[in-house]
Amino acid sequence: MNDVSNILANRRKEMGLTLAQIADAVGVTEATVQRWESGNIKQLRRKNIEKLAELLRVSPAALMGWADKLPLNIVKMPRMQKIPHVGEIACGTPILAEQNIDDYVDLPEHIHADYALTCHGDSMVGAGIHEGDMVYIRAVADVNDGEIAAVLIGDEEATLKRVYHDADGVTLVPDNPAYPPKHFSGQAAAEVKILGRAVAYTHSLI
Repeated sequence: MNDVSNILANRRKEMGLTLAQIADAVGVTEATVQRWESGNIKQLRRKNIEKLAELLRVSPAALMGWADKLPLNIVKMPRMQKIPHVGEIACGTPILAEQNIDDYVDLPEHIHADYALTCHGDSMVGAGIHEGDMVYIRAVADVNDGEIAAVLIGDEEATLKRVYHDADGVTLVPDNPAYPPKHFSGQAAAEVKILGRAVAYTHSLI
C-alpha cells in the first residue's frame, strides 16, 4: 500500500465509514474505492481528491501525503495564531480591556498564551530576556515559586519577575544581581496582582 492508500483506509476506519459510503459520496463504485485502498490506482482525479478530502475532513495535501514530502530547501512553518499585544496596564483595568491592546502578534498554535508584553529594562537578563524582547503570557491568577510572571504592583505598569511566596507575603526577584528582590507583606502584598505566567519569549536583535 502507498501513502495515499494508508491515509485513506485509516481515516475511513477512524470515522466509521464503509467502502460503500465512500463510493456513494464521491460518485464511484465500491470496487474503485477498494482499489484505492489496496494501492492498485496510483493517481486520483483532482475532483475525487477534493471530494474525498471534504468527506474525510482533511486537507487534500494531508490526504495525498504531500504535507510530509516538502523539498529539502523548504521549511514547514507551524500553524500560527494571533494574540493581543498589551501595552501599559492600569491598576483595576482588565488585562485584555480594549484600551490596553495596541496590536496583535503571531504565535505558533502549540504555545498556549493569551497575550504578549514587550519587556522593558534589563532586570531579567539572567533568564535570557532583554530590553525589547516579546514575552508571551498565559493568564493565570497565581504561579509556582520561581516561575516568571507578569505582575502588576499597585498603580505601576506590569513588571516581569520571578515570584516567591512565604507566610508573610510575596517576593519579586529579578534575574539580574544588579537589582535587589522586593518583598511585599501585609497590605502591600494585597497590591501585588499576578497577571499571568510567562511561557515563551522572542528575542529582538534591534
